[in-house]
Amino acid sequence: MQRLTDALDFQSQALMLRSERQRLIASNIANADTPGYQARELDFANALRQATGMAQGRVGGLLSGSSGLTATGGPGLNTTHPGHDAARVGFGDEPGLLYASHSQDSIDRNTVDLDRERASFADNSVKYEATLRFINGSVRSMLDAMKSPSQG
Repeated sequence: MQRLTDALDFQSQALMLRSERQRLIASNIANADTPGYQARELDFANALRQATGMAQGRVGGLLSGSSGLTATGGPGLNTTHPGHDAARVGFGDEPGLLYASHSQDSIDRNTVDLDRERASFADNSVKYEATLRFINGSVRSMLDAMKSPSQG
């Protein structure tokens, strides 16, 4: 029973983080024309590791390639200062949020790359749906296991 609970807890945390990432990407897209807006991104693997309290090795194996980000910023991301902890860079107290670096300079200093954001939105949507399907499958399996043989 503990293994099932752990698996569902892990997936529910992943689902909440995917939802938050989708909100950030939508915010980036909505602010594509806002002068000075700094695009934000969620280091998904690190945030999930922190949310579940799991060891880096186990989560890293489960999520390899899922986000392409690293705790130090990774491709396309940077921190505001080399001395900052990447997990704490952001507005106020939003742990795990990073600034997305811009692919080309813009006059209004807006760092939103619509192509990158649209691709991230689609990718995250697919992964959100996959997480939902996994949770639904786990719950269905648990309900089937609890049925008596006479119920079919």
